Amino acid sequence: MTTLVTGATGFVGSHVARQLLAAGHSVRVLVRRSSNQQALEGLAVERAEGDLRDLLSLGRAMKGVRWLFHVAADYRLWTKDPGEIYQTNVEGTRRLFEVAAESGVERIVYTSTVATIAIPTHDGALPTEDTHATIEQMVGHYKRSKFLAEVEAIRAAAAGVPVVIVNPTAPVGPGDWKPTPTGRILVDFLNGRMPAYVDTGLNVVAVEDVAAGHLLAAEKGRIGERYILGARNMALKQILDALAPIAHRPAPRIRLPHAVALAAGYADELFSRLVGREPRIPLEGVRMSRHRMFVASDKAERELGYRPGSVEAALERAVRWYQAHGYVSGNAPTKPAVHAAAA
Repeated sequence: MTTLVTGATGFVGSHVARQLLAAGHSVRVLVRRSSNQQALEGLAVERAEGDLRDLLSLGRAMKGVRWLFHVAADYRLWTKDPGEIYQTNVEGTRRLFEVAAESGVERIVYTSTVATIAIPTHDGALPTEDTHATIEQMVGHYKRSKFLAEVEAIRAAAAGVPVVIVNPTAPVGPGDWKPTPTGRILVDFLNGRMPAYVDTGLNVVAVEDVAAGHLLAAEKGRIGERYILGARNMALKQILDALAPIAHRPAPRIRLPHAVALAAGYADELFSRLVGREPRIPLEGVRMSRHRMFVASDKAERELGYRPGSVEAALERAVRWYQAHGYVSGNAPTKPAVHAAAA
């Protein structure tokens, strides 16, 4: 059968494509002409040129497709035109579901984010798939767009479209070409650009486990249900301490107050607007860091048979990959980085 993957040029999507091929699927990937396709090198996939904003291209890509994995997203914490994020993440998702329904696709796995679930709870319990957030609780355009896109997925499922939703946490591992915001934390640490840390936290998971969870969701997931694909809740300091022996460099000991990080974010954004570049300290990321993105993924383990592996091993695979692909310099840059949690 033909399985279509959107976002296969990205971090999670490329691993989903790899695992589908290993499982014997005939894989087609939707790629934009301008996309960097390094992540697809060596993969025996059929490439369909198209864009989530181009209805005709979606129709062509969907021909003969039985399963659809919609992993693509505009994952930016800063952009000059926030409307672009909503066009891709919300309108593009709705359009893709409509085309898939018309084409008779049998199963759709939609990749959401843990950000739509990981909100503070009244009783202090870990958020789960039963935790329901509001749009007002979403910090920044990326989170808001993913929240609205998940609403589209839930509506589609209620209307009979066979959509299962997965909510990955913060994946780490090999193949993070961009890199993702979480990957930037690792890269900056490896390059000696983290003299201090912010008191925040993430649920960290191996990217290979996230991909495996996608396949399990297609096989065993219930239509309209959400499944968190995570592993371990870790404070940022714990992540850096775990990286230290792998990278053979000391973890930072200075905790940076959120107020200082926020001030640095405002200053960096102002300077970035003046010079026309992307901020190194996105304000949205700093604001997100006020809350630890901790969750429980018991439901995926119970219903899907999801079994995440060692986070330390995933961090080591990530570090070795960054080192092998030129992300780690022998000279530490002079400008320190400020990081916050983003998922």
